[in-house]
Amino acid sequence: MEWLVIIVTVVVLWVASLFKILHESLSASQVAVLNDGGVFCKRNVLLVIAHPDDESMFFTPTINYLASRGCNLHILCMSTGNADGMGNVRKEELYLASVMLKVPQKQVKILDHPDLQDGFGKSWNSKLLSKIIKEEIANCDIDLVVTFDNYGVSGHCNHCDIHQGVRKLLQDASHREVEAWELVSTTILRKYSGPVDIWLSILSAKFHLRGVVHCLLNEHPRRSLAAMAQHKSQWVWFRKLFVCFSSYTYVNCLKKIN
Repeated sequence: MEWLVIIVTVVVLWVASLFKILHESLSASQVAVLNDGGVFCKRNVLLVIAHPDDESMFFTPTINYLASRGCNLHILCMSTGNADGMGNVRKEELYLASVMLKVPQKQVKILDHPDLQDGFGKSWNSKLLSKIIKEEIANCDIDLVVTFDNYGVSGHCNHCDIHQGVRKLLQDASHREVEAWELVSTTILRKYSGPVDIWLSILSAKFHLRGVVHCLLNEHPRRSLAAMAQHKSQWVWFRKLFVCFSSYTYVNCLKKIN
């Protein structure tokens, strides 16, 4: 009987959370509810990721939210994800996923730099990353950068290196006018709680100083699945489960990098 109560409670929370996301996506007062204060409206945004599929696995709530706020979004992917020798395939998959996410293909840049190759234990130089990001900011007239935090959601070294590269950029006095925001990594329990985590994310954002952390709900959860499905080389059973049960499919918390 106790197990039945637990199961029913989880199902009710799951359904209620999905309803909350749907309600917010249809509500004209969403900006006020999430309290972004207009920070993310009509900006030239650069999303900096490490590998093809990072955008679909971790950042779709951010991408959908920014698109709906009239932002001009660019994606800079630092590698082709060639750890298994499938770099050319994965590169094309990212272009297909970007179509699903309403990001023009011409605004998706994928690098294949010899010093920025995919793989655990392959450290990327922060000065090199900073230089590349700086060039992209200048070329695309970027005023806001979004990337991983210092843990990088999964702890992947390339994700963490990207964060350090952005920090290195911000240390440059000439780029202090560029805002940078990081995707907040959560505990493993929250990470796999699916849409239920939206409640903790909203509370977390509200208890931080105004303008420091914003909680962005995914206005189009199905788009996350459709985008990730374009990465056919990576679309194996455990990643299908990840996208369904990951909180990052349903909500992103972005924290300003100071």
